[in-house]
Amino acid sequence: MKLVLIGYMGSGKSTIGKLLANALDYDFEDLDNVIASNEGSTIAEIFKIKGEIYFRKKEAIAINEVLSENDKLVLATGGGTPCYGSIIDDLNIDPEVITIYLKLGVDHLTKRLFQEKDMRPLIAHLETEELLNDFIRKHLFERSYYYSKAKLILNCEDLSPKEIVEQLVLKLV
Repeated sequence: MKLVLIGYMGSGKSTIGKLLANALDYDFEDLDNVIASNEGSTIAEIFKIKGEIYFRKKEAIAINEVLSENDKLVLATGGGTPCYGSIIDDLNIDPEVITIYLKLGVDHLTKRLFQEKDMRPLIAHLETEELLNDFIRKHLFERSYYYSKAKLILNCEDLSPKEIVEQLVLKLV
């Protein structure tokens, strides 16, 4: 089984992915780290120098490579991964893949992301929580169509990482 975590930035895909992989004795990969390693550059640098279209092409190649290499895998994707091309549909067609949307509301994401916005190039320029909240609200509205296609949707509001992993394990076994 291959578990692919999707959701907005700051939803906990990497944190939950590591914990879930450990609980299931699966391997863990972070798609952004795979792409950065393949390119020898950070994601921010790839976006800045080569652009988003280049990045999305490399992302589609990387996701296919990672998924073909391992049968027991938890993969944390980038927030935009399922929203481009046919990625979410291709993942959902594969009977070995379970897509999991880690769902959080706008206010929760705003609080979480405002504390770390300087480390995230997409939102670093937003100086107030109100501006960040508006940005997330618009972005999440655009992406929710794709996120909602996940085979499994887990509302993560008010759950600790441990509780999220426990709920996922119960739903998966």
